[in-house]
Amino acid sequence: MTQEDEIQDYSLDEGTFLIKLARKSILNYLTFGEILNQPADSPPSLLEESGVFVTLQKITPDGGRNLRGCIGFPMPNYPLVQATILAAKSAAVGDPRFPPITVQEMNDIAIEVSILTQPIELEVNDPKEYLQKIKIGRDGLIARRGGRSGILLPQVPVDWNWETEEFLEHTCNKAGLPADCWKDKNTIILRFSGIIYEEEEPNGEIKRKEI
Repeated sequence: MTQEDEIQDYSLDEGTFLIKLARKSILNYLTFGEILNQPADSPPSLLEESGVFVTLQKITPDGGRNLRGCIGFPMPNYPLVQATILAAKSAAVGDPRFPPITVQEMNDIAIEVSILTQPIELEVNDPKEYLQKIKIGRDGLIARRGGRSGILLPQVPVDWNWETEEFLEHTCNKAGLPADCWKDKNTIILRFSGIIYEEEEPNGEIKRKEI
């Protein structure tokens, strides 16, 4: 079975549920300092364990988007609903690259939820084979070596117009490793796919993001 066969599909209603849940999780934590309880009306399909990332983007006056936080779980260690609640809260207040988001600032934040397949290791005899095995717009990547690990979501190379080699280099850098570490046979490269839902504007219409 290929990775493409393994990805579970989700409806727009389910994606909308997760986006709204992420916003509720953030506002609940910012207001009360507590983790949101799992909603009783959570769809059964969203109670399966899955990896997920929540990305927060601040909308500028001219309609641009600036990253404001992105944290998640690459491995399916939690039910999707619970993982979304935790990832959203952490993206808002726990991303070390940014100061914590405020309640007022949430009026300018658009939320993106990426539901991930389980990462699989790419097996190659020569690292150059990665260039043929990785597909931009389909794959996200994880680079691991010597206790270090870095992850980039499938939409990242599309947003930055990277070629496959650039994608590998930036994933290595995300792990705190040299850009060319993917050429080292001691480096493990994993790939995964994702289904992405996003708000078109803060607290606005929700759509599936095509990459």
